Amino acid sequence: MKLDKEIVREILLAVEANDDAQSWMTLKIEGRSDKELSYHVMLLDEAGLLSGISLGGIGHFEWQPKRLTYRGHEFLDAVRDGEVWRRTKEGAEKVGGAGLGMLVELGKAYGKQIFKERLGIELP
Repeated sequence: MKLDKEIVREILLAVEANDDAQSWMTLKIEGRSDKELSYHVMLLDEAGLLSGISLGGIGHFEWQPKRLTYRGHEFLDAVRDGEVWRRTKEGAEKVGGAGLGMLVELGKAYGKQIFKERLGIELP
């Protein structure tokens, strides 16, 4: 299965919106299969963007998220703005794709760029 950047952002937004960060959540996103969601939750857990758990056993693949990590909050805050997210995706596509680590870095870089454009302040 391929990494889908849109699913990544959708999952992070859904987990952030969950009021109960102490319990594992059953993730449902319209238009997304349980398999797609589980796969991406697993990747986001591996990347350190959220806390996830495998509930699967033999012949059963299921991952559920619990909460965002600090790094997950940072990334989501960086790409929450639609323009930053658009530029982040386009940047990843220009180089032929990007893993989650590079996507995080691109999001931060484009966030700083837009910050400078809108406020005239350059961040380190």
